[in-house]
Amino acid sequence: MERFGKAVVKFRIPILILAFVLLIPAALGYIKTRVNYDILSYLPGELETVTGQDILLDEFGTGSFSTAVVEGMSEKDVVKLKEKIQEVDHVKDVIWYDSIADINIPMDIIPDELYEKFNNDEANSTMMFILYDSSMSADETMDALEEIKTVTDRQCFISGMTSVISDTKNLSAKEQPIYVAIAVVLALVVLALTMEHFLIPFFFVLSIGFAIIYNLGSNIFFGEISYITQALTAVLQLGVTMDYSIFLWHSYQDEKLLHEDKKEAMGVAIGKTFTAVVSSSITTVAGFIALCFMSFTLGLDLGVVMAKGVVLGVICCVTVLPAMILACDKIIEKTRHRAILPDLGRISNFVMKHHVIFIIAFVVVLIPAIFGYRNTPVYYNLTGTLPETLDSKIAQDKLEEQYGMTATHIIIFDSQMSQKDKTEMLEKVDEVDGVSMTLGVESVVGPMMPTEMVPSTLLDQFENETHEMALVNSEYEVASDEMNNQCDEINSIIKSYDKTAMLIGEAPCTKDLITTTDKDFKVVSAISIIAIFLIILIVFRSISLPIILVAVIEFAIFINLGIPTFTGHAVPFISSIVIGTIQLGSTVDYAILMSTKYKTKRHDGMEKRQAITEALKESIQSIVVSAVSFFAATIGVAIYSNIDMISSLCMLMARGALISMVVVLFILPAMFMIFDKVIAKTTYGFLDKK
Repeated sequence: MERFGKAVVKFRIPILILAFVLLIPAALGYIKTRVNYDILSYLPGELETVTGQDILLDEFGTGSFSTAVVEGMSEKDVVKLKEKIQEVDHVKDVIWYDSIADINIPMDIIPDELYEKFNNDEANSTMMFILYDSSMSADETMDALEEIKTVTDRQCFISGMTSVISDTKNLSAKEQPIYVAIAVVLALVVLALTMEHFLIPFFFVLSIGFAIIYNLGSNIFFGEISYITQALTAVLQLGVTMDYSIFLWHSYQDEKLLHEDKKEAMGVAIGKTFTAVVSSSITTVAGFIALCFMSFTLGLDLGVVMAKGVVLGVICCVTVLPAMILACDKIIEKTRHRAILPDLGRISNFVMKHHVIFIIAFVVVLIPAIFGYRNTPVYYNLTGTLPETLDSKIAQDKLEEQYGMTATHIIIFDSQMSQKDKTEMLEKVDEVDGVSMTLGVESVVGPMMPTEMVPSTLLDQFENETHEMALVNSEYEVASDEMNNQCDEINSIIKSYDKTAMLIGEAPCTKDLITTTDKDFKVVSAISIIAIFLIILIVFRSISLPIILVAVIEFAIFINLGIPTFTGHAVPFISSIVIGTIQLGSTVDYAILMSTKYKTKRHDGMEKRQAITEALKESIQSIVVSAVSFFAATIGVAIYSNIDMISSLCMLMARGALISMVVVLFILPAMFMIFDKVIAKTTYGFLDKK
């Protein structure tokens, strides 16, 4: 690879020019890449809840809906408001009580049951359903929602998934630039304290910044990415790939002592760094690729983008960064200072002296760690953790307080069923625990009102030649056991009348999300462990080392994901899947670094204790700097973000980096001491035959 290094040095100016030029299409690609804020849209397409949404859009022309609570308005003013909303592009229709009975019919002659479905006299409010002709996360739907907000006033509160997605979009767009700023500033602070040059950290961050922009810009080829992926990409890429820049710089500093010409020194350093960072990045890429095997395709979205980001980070590290360093070498050298971080090598003697204690600690902590890991409290309600000040949250609280509604399901069933069966089916659904209201054609006609008095527009909204639909309002919280049981019971009822009937909506989709991600967790965990095990096996040509290294990092993961069990803090459902693979893939490098030095020293003839002590002494500084840099890049975002899914993921990653660091520095050397003979016998070429 030295020839490659010399080529980079030779063409350093064209490389820098090309690097800056490529920022233009990358920036355009980033701007034009659509961001998807609907997590439920990543569910497998074959699920009934997903196909039901397609039927709703294709046959009824209804892709989504919002529920609006209007306070303190007269009936005539509500009618005017309804007409304004109906004129908004992509609003298909607005269902209010006058959709069922003409506004000229006095409310007092309408049955109480129907009247109470749309009105709350105590709160002086009324409720209406806004139907859209596009899906809940479509740009057209969110644009329509924003326009609706402009034609209404503070007396109108709009809830529903579209409103939640819109608020999430606005909040995320406002916070994302701050995420990057916080991560960069904290990473620079850590590097300034741990490096011997004040200026070099800026070039590290600048080089990684190029890779991040290329990564985000190239997402245009996917069409869209999730907001979670977009929010985490810069922070994760900065934390995960910072090591590569540090490797190059240290290698360059070493080579400058051996070569008078700095260009020659850089050429050799690039060759050595390329081999090192490729080996290091393989496990990280494998961890992200494992996410691609999730049936919940958010994993594919995040996995591909981050794997691509690591590859681009490696490329920029061995091309753009060396060119920058050579161009500014004199300026960088003028900022040399004494490293503030003390020499940590002395800790190695302490660790080796007490290695038995650390093994005992490993065994003692392992049991509660596994217990906590298996019982981590997880939440699936995507709206419940949003800030209380958001419009969608305020509207949801109004809806729950005044109408006992927290979610709305949609039943789709065969329109050719007999009138008797339809009425009987919806009556049974209405009697299910937690159901506050059912609204369909059968809720209006029959004993309540003659069919001829029902406006034809209402009939058109709820039925066609093949299917009919009905709305079901629930009092239970989405993703709760009560809600999931309610969905099961409603499904059982409707399928007893029509085997093709479907229950769709946020709550049924979330129930499917729980089932889907539970399977994904097991699959992804197994794939990531097997993949990284095989990589380590090939690299070290050993049977025992992969077992020890994976076991050590998995122990750190158990602790990290087990902590919420004992603190009682629920984490997002995606955490248990994503964090395990990211922490394993990105921090197993710490263990690999120490293991490489340990193996080399044993092969060179050092006795067990001395080899392990020296390996730890030589690795500790690099491991601490790497882990603390990763921690710095993520902890600020965790503290700042108002989106709990982003905040929780970053907190787990930040904590995981430190836990992996501690475990590798204290437990892994103890493992080497205990299993040295086993390692020697099961590792090819571990000891020199002489």
